[in-house]
Amino acid sequence: MESQRLILFFVFSFSVFLLLDAWQRDQPPAQPAPAVRDKTEKAAQPAAPAPVPSEKLAATPDSVPQHPQRLPEPGRTIRVETDLLVAHIGTQGGDLRRLELKKHRDTLDRNKTFVLLEATPERTYIAQSGLTGGKLPSHRTAFTAERESYQLAGGAGQLEVRLRAPEADGVQVTKIYRFHRGSYLADVAFEIRNQGAATMQPYAYFQLVRDGKPPAGDSAMMPTFTGIAVYTDKDKFQKITFEEIDKGKASYPKNANDGWIAVIQHYFFGAWLPKNGTPREFYTQRLDGGFYSVGVIVPVGAIAPGAAGSVTVPLYAGPQEQEKLARIAPGLDLTIDYGWLTIIAVPLFWLLEWLNRWVGNWGVAIILLTVIIKLLFYPLSAASYRSMAKMKVVAPKMQKIKDQYGNDRQRMQQAMMELYKTESINPLGGCMPIVVQIPVFIALYWVLLASVELRHAPFMLWIDDLAAPDPWFILPLLMAATMFLQTWLNPVPPDPVQAKMMKIMPIVFSVFFFFFPAGLVLYWLINNVLSIAQQWQITHALEKSAPPRKS
Repeated sequence: MESQRLILFFVFSFSVFLLLDAWQRDQPPAQPAPAVRDKTEKAAQPAAPAPVPSEKLAATPDSVPQHPQRLPEPGRTIRVETDLLVAHIGTQGGDLRRLELKKHRDTLDRNKTFVLLEATPERTYIAQSGLTGGKLPSHRTAFTAERESYQLAGGAGQLEVRLRAPEADGVQVTKIYRFHRGSYLADVAFEIRNQGAATMQPYAYFQLVRDGKPPAGDSAMMPTFTGIAVYTDKDKFQKITFEEIDKGKASYPKNANDGWIAVIQHYFFGAWLPKNGTPREFYTQRLDGGFYSVGVIVPVGAIAPGAAGSVTVPLYAGPQEQEKLARIAPGLDLTIDYGWLTIIAVPLFWLLEWLNRWVGNWGVAIILLTVIIKLLFYPLSAASYRSMAKMKVVAPKMQKIKDQYGNDRQRMQQAMMELYKTESINPLGGCMPIVVQIPVFIALYWVLLASVELRHAPFMLWIDDLAAPDPWFILPLLMAATMFLQTWLNPVPPDPVQAKMMKIMPIVFSVFFFFFPAGLVLYWLINNVLSIAQQWQITHALEKSAPPRKS
C-alpha cells in the first residue's frame, strides 16, 4: 500500500479514535456481575443491633427519609464565608443549599462567581445529612442557630457553625459544620447526648441531591461525564450514570469499610469521605421530581443513657485539583477522568504544570511541551521524514511505472515494491509520526479538557481561555495553513483520486479543530511548524544529493 493511502487511513483512524474516545467518556466502565447471594441473607439481617466489621450495616437506604417532590423551604439562611467559599445553610434540615467558589468564575458569565451547589427552580444540587432511628433529626427537621452570618476571622484556621435540633425523648442533637482555611473540605458532624432511659443505636446518613441535567456550558462537541462515582479499595473507581439508576441497573459496592461516594461534573464535584476503617453503606436513589440522591450511611455507635456520641464525615465540594485531591483521600484524584489514556495523560499534565510554574503562562507551557515532545520523537520523525523525502525524489520513477503497467495493478505493485527495495525506501515510514502522535494528541486533548487548572487560563491577545475553542478561529485557520504546506512538501500521489483527497484532507481535518480547545490547537500548530521545518530540511538535503534527472 502506498504511503499516501496509509496517511489517509491513519487520518481516518484518528478521527474514529476521537469519536470512540468521546463515546467512551460518556459510558460507564463495564462492571463485574454481582455475586449471587444467599436467598436468606435479607431475612437474616438483624433489625437494629450494633454492626460489627464482618456484618452489613443494620441500617439500609430505605431508612433515609425520602426527598419530597418539591424541595423543602430553606427556613432561615445562614451565610458562611471563608477565604475560598461562600456557603448558605438552611435551618430547615440544616442543608448546604448554596456554595460559591470565590477563586473560580462562572462558566457563562465571568463577572460572576462560580456556584457549585444551589437550590433554584432551574437547578438543584445540595448536600443533606441527618440521623435515623426513633425521633432523631433528619434533613426535614427545623434547626436553630445562634447567628445568621459567620465569617472566618483573620488568622483563624477554622470556622464552626452549630445548629440545634428540638429535643425529643430526652435526646439532644447538635449538627456542626466546620469550614477550614485554604480548603474546600468541610466537616459535617452530629453530637448526640442521650438523656433518655434506654440505650440508643443511631445511624447517620450523608447524601448529595442533584437533578440529572448537565452543567451549564456543557458542549455536545466536547462531551464530559456528569453522574455518580463510587470508590473502594477493592473495587476501585466506578462510574454510575443517572440513566442506570432510572433503569435499576446501577452496580456498585453497597457495603465496605473504606471508600467514598461523589457526584461529579466537568471540573468540579462533591464527595462524602467517611474515615477509612469504619463500616459504611453506599446507596443511590431516584427521587420524585427528577432528583437523584447518592449517599452513605455510617453507624454512630451505641449511646447509653446519660452518655454522648458523635460522628463526623468530611464533605469535599470544589474543583478537581489533581495534586491536592490525592492527598485528601485514596482514589479521589480519579475524579479527574482522563479515560483509557490516563497512563500518558497524567505525566503530560505533571510536565505541563511544572513548565507553567516555571514560565507563568499555560500557553507558553504548551509550546514548550510541544518542543519537548518533538525532541523526544526526533529520531523517529527524522527517519520518517527521510523516507517521505525519498518517496518524493523517486516520484518520477513511480509515475513511469504507473504509465508502463496501466491497469495491471498486480504488476504495478510488484514493480513498486522492487523500486522501494532498490531505493531503500520504507513505504510505511512516512506514517509513523502520525501513528505515534495519535495517543499523545488524545491524551493531551483530555488533559486540556479535564484539568480545572487550565479553565479560563489566558494565553495572549484574543486567547483568554485555553480550555475553550478559539473565539475567532484564528488558530484553527493557521493550523489548516500548516497542513496545506505539509501536503505540498509530501510526494504527490500518482493516483489522481488520492491526489485530490490529499488536498481536501487538510480542510476536512481542520474542521475538527474549530471545536477543540485553543490549547490543543496551539499544540498541533506548533507541532506542525516544527515538523515542516524538519521535513523541509531533510527533503532539501536529499534533493541536493540526488543525481540529476536525465532529459
